[in-house]
Amino acid sequence: MGINEMIIGITGSYASGKDTVASILQEKGFIHYSLSDILREELKKKRKEITRENMISLGNELREKYGASALADKIIKKLEGNKNYVITSVRNPKEIEILSTKENFHLVNIISPVRTRYKRFLNRIKERGEKDAESFREFMRNEKLENSKDETKQQLNVCEKLAKIKLINNSSLEKLKEKVNRLVGDLEKKEVKDYIRPSWDEYFLKLCDVVGTRGTCDRGRAGCVIVKNKRIVATGYVGSPVGIEHCDEVGHQMKSTIHEDGSVSKHCVRTAHAEQNAICLAARYGISIEGSTLYCKMTPCYVCAKMIINVGINRVVCLRDYHASEDSKKIFKEAGIKLEIIEKTTEQYKNQ
Repeated sequence: MGINEMIIGITGSYASGKDTVASILQEKGFIHYSLSDILREELKKKRKEITRENMISLGNELREKYGASALADKIIKKLEGNKNYVITSVRNPKEIEILSTKENFHLVNIISPVRTRYKRFLNRIKERGEKDAESFREFMRNEKLENSKDETKQQLNVCEKLAKIKLINNSSLEKLKEKVNRLVGDLEKKEVKDYIRPSWDEYFLKLCDVVGTRGTCDRGRAGCVIVKNKRIVATGYVGSPVGIEHCDEVGHQMKSTIHEDGSVSKHCVRTAHAEQNAICLAARYGISIEGSTLYCKMTPCYVCAKMIINVGINRVVCLRDYHASEDSKKIFKEAGIKLEIIEKTTEQYKNQ
C-alpha cells in the first residue's frame, strides 16, 4: 500500500457500519481486530448468551476490574511493526488514549441514521444466531447504556467527539467503499480532512430520516423532503389527515388487495404517505414545487407517483426500492422524471 503501520481505530453507534468499513479495509490488506470479539469470546467461556446487553455489561465489568483501557490493552500487544491494522468497537476514551500511543493512529467515527442502524441490527442477529431484544424501544434503551458518565464504562458519545475524522454511512455499499478508499488515500498522502462532507443527496436523504421520526404509523415512519435550487420548500411524513386519529393511537386500518396474479398484499389506509403530505403542504401555502427534486425513503407508490408528475417535480431520489414499484417506475419513465435509487435493496416492513 505504500505505507507502514497505519492503524485505523473505528468508533460509532451500534450497527453504524463499523465492521463493514473494517471488511473494506481488510480487502486492502489491513488486519482486523475487534474489541467486541474479546467480549464474545469471554461470554462463550462463561456460557452466557451473546446479546448486546450482556456484551455491554461484561465490557463495563472488565473495565472496572482491570482499568478503562482493558480491552485495548489486550489488542495493542498483538500489533506488529510494518503492518496495517483496523481496530473496531472503540467505546471508551481510555482505549483511544492507549491506541494513540502508537504512531500513525487515526480514529474514525462512522455515522449512520438510527432507523437504518436498527434494520442492520435485526439482520445481524439473524445472521449470527444471537438472541437479543428486537424492539426499537429496546434498541434505543441499550443505546443509552453505551453513553455512561462513569469513566470505567462505555462512553461512546465521548469517543465520537474525540474522532477527528467523520465518515457518513447512509448510502450504498459502493458509495461507502469509495469513501473508505478516498480516506486511505488521503491518510497515505497525509491530506486527510477532519470531516468528510456529505453530498447534497446524502444531506437531504438524512433529513428525510429526521422528518420521518414524526410519522404516526409504525409500519413505516417515512419522511419526505422537497427541494428546489438546493433549498427545502416542503416536508411531509406519514400521518393521518389533520384532526383524525393516528395509527399509533387507535391501531392500523388494514385493507387487503388481491392482484391479477392472485397474490394478496396488505395496506394500512389510515394515513397519507409522506410524499402526499409534503405536496399538500406546498399546495396549502401556495409554494411552487415545479422543477423541484423530491427525496423520500423508498420508491413512491403509484398514487404518489401520479401526484409527483402532475405537480411538475422532475427528479425523485429515494434511499431504497418499494416492493410494488413497477407501475411507478413505468410512468416516471414515460413522464421523463429522473428516478434515482441509492441502495439497490427493497424496503421491508410489517405485514408487507
